[in-house]
Amino acid sequence: MSAAQDDVQEFAALLSRLKDRTDRSYGQLARRLNMNTSTLHRYCAGDAVPLDFAPVERFAALCEATPQERLELHRLWILAVAARQRSRAAASAAAGSTPSTGDGSPADTAEETTGLRGGGPASTDAPPRHPWYRRRRLLVAAAVATALLATLGSLSALPDDGPRASDSVQGSDPSRTTPTGAPRPKSTASPNPSPTTPSPSAGASEKSSPKSAPSEDGPSKEAGRQQPPAGVPLTWSANSHVWQAGCGHDYVVDRPPSQVAPPPAPQDAEAWAGSQNAVHGEQTMIEISVQGKTSTAVVLKALRVRVVGRSAPAGGTVYTMDQGCGGALTPRYFDVDLDKDRPIARPADGNDTGVKIPAMRLPYRVSAEDPEVLLVDARTKTCDCSWYLELDWSSQGRTGTVRIDDHGRPFRTTGIKGLPMYVYDTSARSWVTYRP
Repeated sequence: MSAAQDDVQEFAALLSRLKDRTDRSYGQLARRLNMNTSTLHRYCAGDAVPLDFAPVERFAALCEATPQERLELHRLWILAVAARQRSRAAASAAAGSTPSTGDGSPADTAEETTGLRGGGPASTDAPPRHPWYRRRRLLVAAAVATALLATLGSLSALPDDGPRASDSVQGSDPSRTTPTGAPRPKSTASPNPSPTTPSPSAGASEKSSPKSAPSEDGPSKEAGRQQPPAGVPLTWSANSHVWQAGCGHDYVVDRPPSQVAPPPAPQDAEAWAGSQNAVHGEQTMIEISVQGKTSTAVVLKALRVRVVGRSAPAGGTVYTMDQGCGGALTPRYFDVDLDKDRPIARPADGNDTGVKIPAMRLPYRVSAEDPEVLLVDARTKTCDCSWYLELDWSSQGRTGTVRIDDHGRPFRTTGIKGLPMYVYDTSARSWVTYRP
């Protein structure tokens, strides 16, 4: 591999490392950079180098690169651009060399290239233009002449005594009187004999009703002005039965083990909890999917927590869905401590096998083509809390707030300290006592 290729590959490798640090795909990053997905992929693969550093700077900002990484990225970009320019210059020099024929005379291709690039006068012995070129010029000229004749014919067919634009503006003209017995043309104007002096009643009606209906001559200016669509410009859905790492969760049920159904699969958790009147024990994880209704961007400005009820932890029995499980991936989320007097949704970093996933910080932009998933992790140890979320948005100069709850009801989370705990024994097919 040459030194030029080394410089390009080092620049591409740093771009790839910054991209892998985020949880966004090439398509999501490319939309925010206003470029094609294939173009960004070529940059990260070393197949192309951007001629301008501006998209590289925006890419680094989206990947939350450190100041040192941005300086290193700028240095490698300069080396990569210089390497590509050297490669192109060498290729141009190789292509510009003049091949010769067997008798030592320059080849025809070299002479044509010199003439086209302006390196010297074109050969006077050049062959005449091909016949197809002359035929194409004749066909173009014939088409232009036909279009011109058709236009002149349509203009000559217009009636000479038709109304002119000046007649409709000036109104009644003494030199243009209507013949006796001829039908008088219909007019929506006021019957005032003086076209330049409006009637007092008409002027008073215009002043008294500034928002008059549009005239018959055409739509009003207000109708031509585009107004932003009414209503909330986004849609959302919430799943409040998300388990830790897909397998661990606790429910509090006020029933003996013999009356509680076996634990469900994670995708059936909501139906199982509803049939058992179960309450989230100590932790509630909510997955919120937000998407714009159109391609117009909607900015998610803030996520707030509203606690509407506090009481002592509920009684009952804790039924754990698993004896504990772990995963290499911890997605980024919003951490909520319900035991605080005024709980706040705080952005928290994720982790992927030791690599930090940067927290999602608002404001954030979504659209119909670019949805987003928010994960909220709410916990309590000392209360039976009822709560919901509020999501502030703005779009096209409008602002609003949507309430995110459990199908019209607040979410509910209760502490489990001191309650008996059971886990399901698959071999015995029954709930057994569990001590973590």
